Amino acid sequence: MSVDAAAAAATSLAVRSVGVAGTGGIGLASAAWLARAGLAVTVWSPRGGGAGGGGGGGGAQALKQAPLVAHGVFDAQVPVAVAADARELAARSDFLLVAVPMNAHRAVMDALLPHLEPRHRVLVSSTGSLSSLYLFEAARRRGVELLVGSLGTTTLTARRDGAARVRVMTRRTTMGLSALPSSRGDEMLALCRALFGDVFFREQDALASTLSNINPAAHGPLALFNWTRIERAENWPQYHYMTPQVAGVIERLEAERLALARAFGVEVRTIERHFAESFGVQSMRLADIAAELHAKRGGPPGPTDVQTRFITEDLPFGLVFAAALGRVAAVATPATDTVVAAASLLSGRDWSAANDLIGPLGLERETVAGLQRRVRAS
Repeated sequence: MSVDAAAAAATSLAVRSVGVAGTGGIGLASAAWLARAGLAVTVWSPRGGGAGGGGGGGGAQALKQAPLVAHGVFDAQVPVAVAADARELAARSDFLLVAVPMNAHRAVMDALLPHLEPRHRVLVSSTGSLSSLYLFEAARRRGVELLVGSLGTTTLTARRDGAARVRVMTRRTTMGLSALPSSRGDEMLALCRALFGDVFFREQDALASTLSNINPAAHGPLALFNWTRIERAENWPQYHYMTPQVAGVIERLEAERLALARAFGVEVRTIERHFAESFGVQSMRLADIAAELHAKRGGPPGPTDVQTRFITEDLPFGLVFAAALGRVAAVATPATDTVVAAASLLSGRDWSAANDLIGPLGLERETVAGLQRRVRAS
C-alpha cells in the first residue's frame, strides 16, 4: 500500500490523528511511519524529561524544535507534535498506540484511562501479561466501551540513534492481531491494515496475542547465560551467543509456552516459524537459525546494561506471567520457574513479585474457562 493510499484508507475509517505513548525506538519509528502518510501524529513521553520507561523524554523535547528523522527500512523527515501529558495526548488523537516497555504498561494505561472516550481506538504494541485486557476492563468499569487491539510483537524493530532520530531495522511481513471486544475484530483489522499495511491476520483472542510473543523465552536465557558480558558492557552479537546449549534452554521454555497455549485452546506460531516469517531464514532448528541470522545480519548487539528489558520486562511480564497461567491451567512450568529463580538469584531481585498486572487481573482466582470468556468478550 502506498503512503497516499494508507492516508486515504485511514481517513475513511475516521482516523485523522494518532497519538503515540512512548518515545523509544518503537514509538518514534511508528510515529515516523504514520506521519509520512500524512496523519497528524502526537507523541508523549510518560517520563517527561527523563529517559527510560516510556522511552526518552529527551527525545520528546528535541522534537519540539526539530523534525523526526527515520532511516533504514524507510526514510522520512516529518514533523510530530509533543503532548505534555496523557490528557493532551488523548485529546489530540483518534487512534492511540501504546509503545512503551511492558513494565510501564499499567502506569501508562492508568494515566490514559481518565481521558479515554468511546471514540478512541487503542493498539497495544506489544501486549504482555494481558495488559490489553487490563485496559479494556478498566475502561468498561468506568462506563467507556473502548476498542482495544493487541499485537504479540511490534510492526517495526528500531533503535533511537539520536534525540530526534531513529534507525528502523525491520518491518515485519506478517503479524497476528486480536481485539477487545471480539465482535469488533474486523474493524480493528481494517484499521491496522490501513495504518500499517496489509500484514495482519486475525488472531483468536488477546491471550493468543500475549502467548504469541516469543521474546520472553528467547531473551531470558540469552541474558542469563551472557550475564558477565552484559555486566562488563561488552559488544556481543546476540545471535552468535545463542549457542546450541543456550538454544536448548530456549526450546525448553518454548515447549512450556506451547503447552500453555494448548491448555487455553489457542493457536500460536512456534519460535522457529516466528523467525522464518520475520527474517526469512531457511534453517529449521533454533541453533541453526541463530547461526544463519548472525551470518546474514551480524547483530543486533546484545544488551550492555544489567537493567536491560531482557530482564526487567521479559522476566516479570513474560516468564512470571507464563508461570501464573500455568497455575491457572495446572500446566507445569519447571524450566520457566528455573530461569526466573536463577535470574532473581543473580540480580538480587525477586522477579516473581515484579509483575503489577497479575494481581489486578485476578489470576490467582481465575479458571481456564473464566479467562477464556474474558479475553473473548463481545
